[in-house]
Amino acid sequence: MTATLLDGQAVSRRLLDETAERVARFQERHGRRPCLATVLVGDDPASHTYVRMKVNRSAQVGIESRRVDLPASTSTEQLVKVLHDLSTDPSVDGILLQHPTPAQVDERAAFEAIAPGKDVDGVTGASFAAMAFGSRGFASCTPAGIIRLLDAYDVPLRGRRAVVVGRSAILGKPVGMLLLARDATVTYCHSRTVDLAAHVAEADIVVAAVGVPELIRGEWIRPGAVVVDAGYNPGNVGDVEFDAAAARASLITPVPGGVGPMTIAVLLAQTVDAAERHEAS
Repeated sequence: MTATLLDGQAVSRRLLDETAERVARFQERHGRRPCLATVLVGDDPASHTYVRMKVNRSAQVGIESRRVDLPASTSTEQLVKVLHDLSTDPSVDGILLQHPTPAQVDERAAFEAIAPGKDVDGVTGASFAAMAFGSRGFASCTPAGIIRLLDAYDVPLRGRRAVVVGRSAILGKPVGMLLLARDATVTYCHSRTVDLAAHVAEADIVVAAVGVPELIRGEWIRPGAVVVDAGYNPGNVGDVEFDAAAARASLITPVPGGVGPMTIAVLLAQTVDAAERHEAS
C-alpha cells in the first residue's frame, strides 16, 4: 500500500471537540442544551445500532437527545404527523429520520415533512436546493463530512476532475453539488454507466457511493488519485477494491473509519447551528 489513509476518526474527533465547546457556550448563554430528535421506524438491527451511536455521540458533546421509536407497521401518514409535530415543537432544534424506512413508507414524503430549519441531516428538497445554489441551509451530512475530510488533508478541489459513482438523493447527488461549488469538474456515474472504468480512470478524485461491494476496481484508479469510499457493505467492505486501489492512490479512506465518523460529527455540528439560528430568530 502506498496511499495515505484519510483518517475520519481523527478528523471527526477534532470536530466533536469543537462542537462540545460550542454546546457549552450555547448552554451558558441560553440556559438550555441543543436538542436533536431521532426518529426510528421498525426494528432493523443496523438502524438501531446507528441510532444508538448517534445518541451516544450526542451525549458526549452535551447535546440533548430525544429518541422516538415507532413500530414497523407505521404508515406514511403516521410518520409524517410525528415529524410535523417535532417540526413545530419549539424545544426541538434538529430532526433526524433514520433511513431506510420500511417498504410501506414513502420516505421522500416523510423527509419533506421535516421543517427545513430543523433538517440537520440535509435530506429535504430545500436542503438540496441550498447546496445546489450555495444559499443558507443544511448540507447532507455524509457529503459535507467528505468535503471536511478532504479539506483536513488539504486536497485541492478547484479545477480537479471529480467522478462521483452513485446518484442517491442524500449522498451521490449532493456530494457532486458540493464539489461543484468548490470549482471541481464533476461527472456523475452509476452502476449502469457504460464503460465506468474509463470514467474512473480519468478522475483526480473518486467518490464511491453506489452501494455495491468493490464495484470500483483498483486497476481503474489513476495513479495519484484521491479515493473516497462512502460505501459500507456486509463484512466491512466498501464500494472500492481497497488493497488494489491503495496501491495506486495518493489518499484513500478506510472502511470503516473513513467517511462514517465524519457523518455523525457533521450531524451534531449542524444541530448546534440549528439551535443558534433558532435562538437568533
